[in-house]
Amino acid sequence: MSKIKLGMIGSGFMARFHARAIKQVRNIDIAGLIRRSASEELAVYVRKNGLGDGIIYDSIAEMAQHVDALAIYTPNYARLDILEEIVNAVQAGAQIKGVICDKPLARNVAEARKMVDIAEKAGLRTAYFENQVFMKALTAQLAQLAPQQATMGPMFLVRAAEEHAGPHEPWFWDPVRQGGGVLLDMGCHSIAASWYALTPPGRPVTYLQPVSVWADCALLKWGLPRWQIRLKAERGVDYASTPAEDFVTGMVTYRNPETGQYVKGQFTSSWVYEKQGMRLSMDGIGPGYAFEMNTLNSSLEIFIGDAAAESASDAELAVEKATATRGLIPIQDNEADLYGYTDENEEAAAAFLAGRDALLPWSYGLEIMKLVMAAYMSAERKCVIDLTNIKIQQELETFIPLIQQGRGAELLSRD
Repeated sequence: MSKIKLGMIGSGFMARFHARAIKQVRNIDIAGLIRRSASEELAVYVRKNGLGDGIIYDSIAEMAQHVDALAIYTPNYARLDILEEIVNAVQAGAQIKGVICDKPLARNVAEARKMVDIAEKAGLRTAYFENQVFMKALTAQLAQLAPQQATMGPMFLVRAAEEHAGPHEPWFWDPVRQGGGVLLDMGCHSIAASWYALTPPGRPVTYLQPVSVWADCALLKWGLPRWQIRLKAERGVDYASTPAEDFVTGMVTYRNPETGQYVKGQFTSSWVYEKQGMRLSMDGIGPGYAFEMNTLNSSLEIFIGDAAAESASDAELAVEKATATRGLIPIQDNEADLYGYTDENEEAAAAFLAGRDALLPWSYGLEIMKLVMAAYMSAERKCVIDLTNIKIQQELETFIPLIQQGRGAELLSRD
């Protein structure tokens, strides 16, 4: 079997999660890593699990000479600079079959468009990693309901949510470096997943045309004094002066270009969810049929009482973003596969080996960024954003949300 020799740029939480996914993928070897603070630990994991050579290189230019594809798992603010280094390596002779970028593609539309343009000019094949589109629970229900969609018509409402108690790394909390709060970090997931679930079977991923966006952003838990003190002490971020939203809900309306039918994708994301750990939930409704999923529903549960809690191991061995070490805890023994990471890696590798873009290329990531920025615009202006308005389309190209500018207090203190 042909394999892609993958070089990972970044060795933090996301790179480690993808390494877990690649344990279940046959067409990828992790051939290289860039020397960073956690790279040695990741390299040991790669070699121990037979995932590839995991050689640590001092630069992207050096690694690019020894791999077939590169994956960008760095913080949002660093991605354009990373891409420039990749292009320089290609121009110097590196034979790169494709480049992966994890969601979101950038911090705003202008940056995302630059990413797309630079990659296209360099002739790079691309994969935008939006794992929730590849979740087996989602793809399986779409397959199961395909006959109903063909007979009765497509879905008209999908509601998607991702919620947990807050991200791992300090930069995620910094609205300037990250580009926002939970809307950019996780709202992009729910917007993409609902758009995909609404799309009639056999149609391209951008078949449904976005016509309007409405959203409301709020600062709930992490706006309270005791939590702001904790955030500043643990993450070095001051939400008293430079806050980001920790809760968002909204709606995207799409139009079917063939039938003219309007359908709705509702999204909700939060860093305020205080249960067992991260919850991805989605439900969809069509004429005479429906589906529903919740990743905290597990066939395996454990119970840890107070007397035994002191000896608990890492809580996140049970479920990502776990917040408790006692009580009734659901166990997800294969989160990388549950959340879609396995299948998106396998699909991207197959695409690059075939000399084409992945199912979700960077141009798709740009379209998601437009919807996310429209949601921020809606929250700021407190109105529905008409995406068919040419003036709005032009504004989105250069729009930088107040929260991304570090002026989130102006928005989040209104209500």
